[in-house]
Amino acid sequence: QVQLVESGGGSVQAGGSLTPSCGASGGDFGSMGWFRQSPGKEREGVAAIRTDGILTYADSVRGRFTISQDKAKNTLTLQMNSLKPEDTAMYYCAASKDKKRSLTLWLRTGGDESDSWGQGTQVTVSS
Repeated sequence: QVQLVESGGGSVQAGGSLTPSCGASGGDFGSMGWFRQSPGKEREGVAAIRTDGILTYADSVRGRFTISQDKAKNTLTLQMNSLKPEDTAMYYCAASKDKKRSLTLWLRTGGDESDSWGQGTQVTVSS
């Protein structure tokens, strides 16, 4: 099973940037993604990428966030720019063994049927 460890969250003011990353070890995976959850809300998909390079974003972050993957270092990164207070949440990295997973559906379901999850990294954006 893939082990995932997130880092790089933090606190910024609105308009600022953060770049959380996720280190993966212990197995192969076909897709990786970022999901977030804030108190009282359901987990939602943010961005995801497959090993074949296909990627997708939630409408709420498209144009502001960029997901990337360093296969040599087994690292997943989420560049977050123009942050808004509504981006405040615990951000989780997830992995799936499915190399042909529908990333749009995966984001829409909040990461259902993921094979591994990280422990999360907190992102707080103040106005």
